[in-house]
Amino acid sequence: MILLQFAIYSVLGLTYLGLALGYIPGLRMNRATIALVGSAFLIALGVLNLQEAWQAIDANTIVFLLSMMVVNANLSYAGFFRRSLSVILSITRSPLGLLITLTFGSGILSAFFLNDTIALIFTPLTLSLTQALGLNPIPYLLAIAGATNIGSVATLSGNPQNILIGSFSGISYLDFLRVLTPVALVGLVIQVILLWLLYPDVRSVKPCQQLTVGNQRIFKPLFKKTLVITIGLLIAFTVGLPLGESALVAASLLLITRRIKPQRILQKVDWNLLVMFSGLFILTRVTQKLNLLQPFTHAINSTASFLGVTVVLSNLISNVPAVLLLHPLVPPGDSKYWLLLAAGSTLAGNLTLFGSVANLIVVEAATDLGYKLTFWEHLKFGAPLTVCTLVLVYLWLH
Repeated sequence: MILLQFAIYSVLGLTYLGLALGYIPGLRMNRATIALVGSAFLIALGVLNLQEAWQAIDANTIVFLLSMMVVNANLSYAGFFRRSLSVILSITRSPLGLLITLTFGSGILSAFFLNDTIALIFTPLTLSLTQALGLNPIPYLLAIAGATNIGSVATLSGNPQNILIGSFSGISYLDFLRVLTPVALVGLVIQVILLWLLYPDVRSVKPCQQLTVGNQRIFKPLFKKTLVITIGLLIAFTVGLPLGESALVAASLLLITRRIKPQRILQKVDWNLLVMFSGLFILTRVTQKLNLLQPFTHAINSTASFLGVTVVLSNLISNVPAVLLLHPLVPPGDSKYWLLLAAGSTLAGNLTLFGSVANLIVVEAATDLGYKLTFWEHLKFGAPLTVCTLVLVYLWLH
């Protein structure tokens, strides 16, 4: 019995350590395979049976995520995001103006579409633009990383952890938007001020000689169809229709097409993220069954302590696992705690380079194109940004 308990706690501990690091030293494993393998071993050790593990996976969250990925893939192939960036950049021709429009443009788009998607698409385009204009790309990369996190705070569809909270809390899309949109907008302003202070080069308001993002090819039939269905989906969210079912219907309508091969859309789906979520749901059920949340129950006796634990856990094991671990501790019917969990887990992602998937997407895309965004370069921007925005959200919700 003692050996069995030792094995169970060892597997669970190593799994969460691997999730925090993003890899297992000496092995080719990512967070998705770590979560899946850890869950499988815990099932084999008898903590849960296969039926209990299957029931632990929240179908609404998985369907919502999958459906939003299909919507985003269609928008990407239609040219929507490139056109959006082109419109954003047509507003200004100066380094400071470029910083402001990139910050608010990527932030606002991240509120309605998954922030990881915006980071993935905007990073190479921004690098191409800054390279063509002879600008230092680092502050603009930081702007994309920070804004996609901050902007995604505003809605239930902005990032994976908010999707989880939407499934668990029952807060309507419109109520969530109404409360946290001011936090997102003020957070974006704070980000611009910090980058202005840290990087003197971006302060110039002198127009650049040219401002282009290259060929903006639009597939008009696909563009029109996708835009109409996406607008309909956002309307469904705002009038209070179920998030998962609405997104599934929208994705299904987009998959009925003569214009694009289905494998091209399905290749854009982040299956790693879906597998990771499924594994995390199982790990969370194991944690609850072993009563390992008891220390947190004693530590959380106020909104301030709850926010603090959220921030610490989000940086130790990443924001999605943190939300899954902490959501059982939210007092029943208390929307303030749900909103603190959403905002705290998201804004904490700006603290370090490894704090959110959006950050990692930006740094990896930049590295592939020959630019290096270091841990310390990000930290001198991310630490004050995180502190300022967390104080803001606490005062706003308190």
